[in-house]
Amino acid sequence: MQFIHFAKQDVTPFDKEFTEDIIEGAPKQKVWSHFVGNDGRFKSGMWDSTAGVFRGPMNNQIEFCHILEGEARIETADGKSHIVRAGDAFVMDNGLQPIWHVEKYVRKHYVIVAVD
Repeated sequence: MQFIHFAKQDVTPFDKEFTEDIIEGAPKQKVWSHFVGNDGRFKSGMWDSTAGVFRGPMNNQIEFCHILEGEARIETADGKSHIVRAGDAFVMDNGLQPIWHVEKYVRKHYVIVAVD
């Protein structure tokens, strides 16, 4: 049993490898992994991205996001675009195949739960 207080952790970010998902530009992404459950099915931390367009597939997972800084436009397969900005929270359901359009920069807290 743990209590994880993000602001009190000294977590070194790692560069996310996602080259196959880049559609346009040369975005760089970092992940601060604050918590991974014992079975690896629950993860939480922070993520950021520089400018670019990329896929963010939700394959076998559900993700809750809370935007901390910047903004992005997220396109979904139904043809809708969703603008998310600092303060916004949302869920991306299993199977969603969003395309992220980041004009400058975006940073979020995330909670990911693996599903079968």
